[in-house]
Amino acid sequence: MQDLDRRGLATLAGGHAAADLCQGSIPALIPFLVSQRGYSFGAAGALLLVVTIGSSIIQPVFGALSDRLQLAWLMPVGVALAAVGIAGAGVADSFALTCVLVGLGGLGVAAFHPEGARYANYASGSRRGTGMSLFSVGGNTGFALAPVLITPAVLAVGLNGTLIVAVLPAVAAVLLAFELPHLKARSASAAQKVAAGKADHSSDQWGAFSTLAGVVSIRSGIYFGLQSFAPLWLIHTYGFSEASGNTALAAMLFAGAVGTLVGGRLVDRIGRRKVLVGSIVAQIPLLTAFMVAPNGVVAGIVLAGIGFVTVMSFSVSVVMGQEYLPSRLGIASGVTLGFSIGVGGVFAALFGTVADHAGLETVMWIVAALPLAGLALALTLPLTAMEARISRPTPAATARTGR
Repeated sequence: MQDLDRRGLATLAGGHAAADLCQGSIPALIPFLVSQRGYSFGAAGALLLVVTIGSSIIQPVFGALSDRLQLAWLMPVGVALAAVGIAGAGVADSFALTCVLVGLGGLGVAAFHPEGARYANYASGSRRGTGMSLFSVGGNTGFALAPVLITPAVLAVGLNGTLIVAVLPAVAAVLLAFELPHLKARSASAAQKVAAGKADHSSDQWGAFSTLAGVVSIRSGIYFGLQSFAPLWLIHTYGFSEASGNTALAAMLFAGAVGTLVGGRLVDRIGRRKVLVGSIVAQIPLLTAFMVAPNGVVAGIVLAGIGFVTVMSFSVSVVMGQEYLPSRLGIASGVTLGFSIGVGGVFAALFGTVADHAGLETVMWIVAALPLAGLALALTLPLTAMEARISRPTPAATARTGR
């Protein structure tokens, strides 16, 4: 099997960063939309729901199509549409038009991810954990850059500053288009192996995959809840400014990017399930500490730690999904990168409604309790077929896992 295709993975990670920069810019815009356009928490949550439906929930549709057709061109086209969406979010003159443009950009994000994850799988060779973590860290970095870029742009020129931010994904779309021949050439042999095995679906573990989707959905509820409301919590509880709140959010997201790299390395060394369960266990005390932090500095530091451990399992879940459904890489990627994460956006919309009626503190405590449900599901996950083959030579390890 081929080793890592570093050029291909760098290209894919860059495209992932561009797509998720656009998606992450919407939560970063929320405090400004609330203050400058007078949006309620409920309206802000509804806007997040629109982008989530467009960017995430329909990803399995694109994934199913990519399992049947050659759709690599969706990667540059998707990033270009995402750029249009974020550019339009700041200049739209009504809530309805904002929703339409944000939804269009979301479709672009959805179009990119299944094909991007498929080609990242091909380019990873035998080092799937490391390769997928490099692809995933691109997306995490894009999310992290969103508040860093949106905040000064909006403070400098108003909401029209989204036009400035949109230049980066537009350039990335052009670069992706130029790199498609390389990606296709380097991935040809891996793609042929997957295509040859598509007729045999007996190795697909749909039950385990469904449980994994539940774990990812809960993790996404935590992540999107924090993205949407942690800055507002810091503003209302500790007196942070809008800029300071987004800075704390950026720290959480950048810590998540580091966590992705660490998680990918650990996957190849200690196993998929251990990393997934460990990251969930670590969330529980950290989320509690965030809620009872004595001051804003401590809260900000703890928030960064939450980002690290939460996103540490991001690439792990994608690898596990692809290994549970080896003949359906597109659907596996669409669900783990899209639909399940989209459910997190639905959580965020519901959180907005709860915040309007019961207060922000109630929402934050709900978020803090969610890892308990995720842990209960994660503990029931079996080894993937790939991980089982790796562990089979060690009888003691096999006995501990009950297989």
